[in-house]
Amino acid sequence: MISKHGDADYVTQGPMYKNANAFHQNFDEIYDVERLVKSLDAVVKVVKHQPSEISTRIPAVVKVPNLVAEEFIAKKIEPVFRTKGNIRLATYFPSVNMRKTEENSKIDSVACMAMFGSLNLQPAVREVVDSMIERLRTLSRKANGELIAVELRVDILEKKGCQGSGTSRSKSCYSPQEIALFLRKIGFDKDSTLYLTQYSSLDALKDFFPKTYAKEGIIPTDKMERFLNSEASELEKVIDFYISTTESVVFVPAISGLFYANVAGQRIASGRTQILIPANIPGSSATSVDFVSHYVTKRNHFAYSCFC
Repeated sequence: MISKHGDADYVTQGPMYKNANAFHQNFDEIYDVERLVKSLDAVVKVVKHQPSEISTRIPAVVKVPNLVAEEFIAKKIEPVFRTKGNIRLATYFPSVNMRKTEENSKIDSVACMAMFGSLNLQPAVREVVDSMIERLRTLSRKANGELIAVELRVDILEKKGCQGSGTSRSKSCYSPQEIALFLRKIGFDKDSTLYLTQYSSLDALKDFFPKTYAKEGIIPTDKMERFLNSEASELEKVIDFYISTTESVVFVPAISGLFYANVAGQRIASGRTQILIPANIPGSSATSVDFVSHYVTKRNHFAYSCFC
């Protein structure tokens, strides 16, 4: 939420909906808020509570699509802000496409910092994630193979938007069996270690890659209840994101979605550009180079606006 008080702008964490408090609590539990505030020092003033003069006002809600240009801000946001003095920006993603366009190719340093340099995990969460990453490292070294992170969404495989011809790269979603065949055909052998974002799909891949794991198999036992319960979905996503971005040699998205786009951006920022897009491969073999994400081969992810 952004409010105006005198000459100062504030980004606040005031609740907006009934479940907003839970969201903010999750944010505080996952991310280091103090480091976030410090990283924005001299850029924007951040407060946890609204100034008393405006705390009773109901803020105007302005829907803002992701990666808007300055012109949009000037025309759609500033007039409301100047009139109301207290607004809530509701960001949404009209598309999962993160391609660099003429509008976002000139992203300034503040925007780059917000996207790639302002969020850090809480020490307790970071400790759990690091322990899981170290477990994967150990397993990978023992197997003498590479670590591959595979993002699966088995729950949407049957949906209409997932269906393609099955004979070309027009198919947008891939099953565990198809992912296994794809990886074998591009040269990964049974010694490779796989990390999956969905536990239910292990068996289908273990036939090809015995060293296949999900969160349940590598998280410390005493942390399982907190991190893997039905109310910890955000924590689970954080685990998947950090393993997919910071440790895996290769990242394979089985579906083209927002998670893939965000992971791709973070991997590009850190130089980990081995992002392979699945395809149905005729014959028995292929070269992995032919399946590198267009975000990398065409350098058309908006992250390249920050990291040239």
